[in-house]
Amino acid sequence: MKVPAEDLAPGATPGGASAESPATPHPPTPRAQKGSALQLALTELRRHLTAWMRHEPGARLGADPEELHQLRVAVRRIEATLGLFKHQLSPRLLQARHGAKGVLRTLGTARDCDVQLALLERYCAELPAAERAAAAPLQTRLEEERVRARSKMTRALDTEVTRHWLETISLASADFTAASEPTAVPAVQVLPERVRGRFKKLKKQVRKLNARSTMEDYHAVRRRAKQLRYALECGAGMFGKPADEMLKALRRLQDCLGAQQDAHTAKNRLASIVADPGSHLPADTVFLMGRLAEHHVKETARARKDLAAAWRRVRGRRWKALSAKMQEVSEKSQPAAAKLPPSGAAAPGPVPAPAAPEVAPVFAPRTVRH
Repeated sequence: MKVPAEDLAPGATPGGASAESPATPHPPTPRAQKGSALQLALTELRRHLTAWMRHEPGARLGADPEELHQLRVAVRRIEATLGLFKHQLSPRLLQARHGAKGVLRTLGTARDCDVQLALLERYCAELPAAERAAAAPLQTRLEEERVRARSKMTRALDTEVTRHWLETISLASADFTAASEPTAVPAVQVLPERVRGRFKKLKKQVRKLNARSTMEDYHAVRRRAKQLRYALECGAGMFGKPADEMLKALRRLQDCLGAQQDAHTAKNRLASIVADPGSHLPADTVFLMGRLAEHHVKETARARKDLAAAWRRVRGRRWKALSAKMQEVSEKSQPAAAKLPPSGAAAPGPVPAPAAPEVAPVFAPRTVRH
């Protein structure tokens, strides 16, 4: 198929932030249009660290799979923020980006088990009681895998590497001194360029898709869509309604790509279980797994079919409106940019800018156990 061409103010405590959900718009950062790019980056990092602290205990307990999902979302947003503002952040923070990728891998396996169990439950809910009984051995097998994956995840969260990664980001993001310097680059000059760049990369990746595209190709599109979404969420406060409309379209695109990825992963997991000589599953369970695998294949095909329409919503009038708004914002920021001293020149007198706040670390070096 060819596809056509938690708002955290510095110093806030974890308990004061509202829950973040991928299904609702990302709250704009206060004063983003007036502050520097560095100030916005540090504020975003601290907000995502607060989300980590809020969801880590629940992710460890495992009673609600959404807690682990939101913990992964927090890490993805940390990694995205570090990449988005790589020219403004300190080397110490940039080095932490590699740690974020490792943490995502740690959480990924346990999250996959949650998704596979949820897909099985959803599928079985439509079956007669007699057929649902055949799914019990498979459910038991997946739950055992989930226990092992969660145990491994908990050990990884307790390692010195992970706790040091969190402490590094917390301490480094608490220093707002340079963010309020008169020469600091305004966020309004940085974000339009970043959003345009990420849209171009997404568009290029989508245009590569065809009937022979692999799941890795679609996953690359999904990754680019997330990068664009996270960049746009940072600037939602300065781009207004066009940003909100584009975010809605991006969420629909991600939903299509995510459903396809989940179904594909679940189908492959079923195949590996059946191929395992030690699985010893009853014949009726194996038969049910075959039907379930076929169901996942159909879900994958349906998601791919929906993808073209979802992409048209992103690249069409919504992008044109957002692009025009970003151009307007950029032009309005030019007079302010002209007042900045040239490189190497002495800084002028005091310039109105957000004061560097007193910020306490979001993360205290400790181990959370259950």
